[in-house]
Amino acid sequence: MQVTETLNSGLKREIKITVPAGDMEAKLMARLSDARNKVRINGFRPGKVPVQHLRKVYGKSFMAEVVNEILNDSTRSIITGRGEKAAMQPEVIMTEDEKEAEKILAGGADFEFRLNYEIIPEIEIKDFSDIKVTRQVFDVPDSEIDEQVQRVAESARSYEPKTGKAAEGDRVSIDYVGKIDGEAFAGGAGTDQPLVLGSKEFIPGFEDQLIGSKAGDEKQVTVTFPENYQAAHLAGKEATFDVTVKEVSKPGALEINDETAKNLGLESLERLREVVRTQIENQFGSMTRQKVKRQLLDQLDAAYSFEAPSKLVEAEFSNIWNQVTRDLEAAGRTFADEETTEEEARAEYMRLAERRVRLGLVLAEIGEKAGVTVSDEELQRGLFEQVRRYPANQQQEAFEFYRSNPEALNTLRAPMFEEKVVDHLLGQISVTDVKVSKEELMADDEETETTKAKPAKKAAAKKAEKADDGEEPKKKAAPKKKAAKDDE
Repeated sequence: MQVTETLNSGLKREIKITVPAGDMEAKLMARLSDARNKVRINGFRPGKVPVQHLRKVYGKSFMAEVVNEILNDSTRSIITGRGEKAAMQPEVIMTEDEKEAEKILAGGADFEFRLNYEIIPEIEIKDFSDIKVTRQVFDVPDSEIDEQVQRVAESARSYEPKTGKAAEGDRVSIDYVGKIDGEAFAGGAGTDQPLVLGSKEFIPGFEDQLIGSKAGDEKQVTVTFPENYQAAHLAGKEATFDVTVKEVSKPGALEINDETAKNLGLESLERLREVVRTQIENQFGSMTRQKVKRQLLDQLDAAYSFEAPSKLVEAEFSNIWNQVTRDLEAAGRTFADEETTEEEARAEYMRLAERRVRLGLVLAEIGEKAGVTVSDEELQRGLFEQVRRYPANQQQEAFEFYRSNPEALNTLRAPMFEEKVVDHLLGQISVTDVKVSKEELMADDEETETTKAKPAKKAAAKKAEKADDGEEPKKKAAPKKKAAKDDE
């Protein structure tokens, strides 16, 4: 086998491999000899089939197997032998001349092919001592726990049907259809929707207009969506909702005690408070970690400047761009609506893609040198956590999909590996804890290169960031006021 480098430019490589016809013939004869004792052909006793007859029957198919074997076995060994790492699966280029291909399969010509690929650049890991991050810490006060416990108790409060008009605090059951300019819009309808008046669960003004209504009433509610409403095509628009009040119920006494906790499946009020505290601390802890991670990634991005493999960047850009265009289409928006152009947006997201690829390579190199790995047990836990996000009737199907699809399983392993590398780095760098208020912790940081993108008003950029932990299930577009936040 003769290996000749035909291109070495930046990260791009092309290698020409020539396997002499004699070597191909030897491999073919070995296969034919092995098959001689296995195949059964009418008119011949087992093991007595002439090799030339076998060649006439199976020669081309066996030679095709030889070609595939060479391609599969040599590609990785050749690149590894050169001390290189391919950024993606190399492109294999073979002759397109049918006559030449026939000669190769017949054993009458050398087998030549080329490998076209990009290499992962060598990355020299720098000292981490100059990296400094501030970790914002919010100490959850008892009042925060009290408020959440009360909200939980409110959700478990009993209601009894009442006659007469609905008052603030009462719960109504409604059917509704939302319209803009007389046309119903997607996500604007609901059936048997429970709504506690005064809960501020729906957009401003909606609940107020149902106070005083009775079971059987049909009302038309007119509201204006907030300017910052998550569905951009509805933001700032006036809408009318045809509402049918099906039932009015009055609340029972609000009790916060051990019995309330037991109704929620917990053994005591103390245990309920523990669960609530853990959930709140995890929520704010996640915000803290994301801000720390963003600082860390920003400093790594500033510290490492190198050419990223173009194929990896193109693939990353494609993922981001598809998300951006889907978001804009779903919102009924255009780039002009977002005060930019498609050309400007492409350039912005290409920079984001390049950053992600560079940081991914840096973190991979740091993790490899530090011996960071994701164990099978950790991957299994991650798989179960991922499957739990699916509806109950789809969980088994999702589990089987991941278990039988190595590429899908790797999509779980990669972010787990990244988080472990981040944990490793946080143990190596300077981390200063700073006590902050809840408002300070929840405030968005000043825009960085990872989030500075106009289309979808940063939402798509945040979704695209490597730091994303995923998205919560989305709620209906209307008339509810709040939607699930994108994790940063």
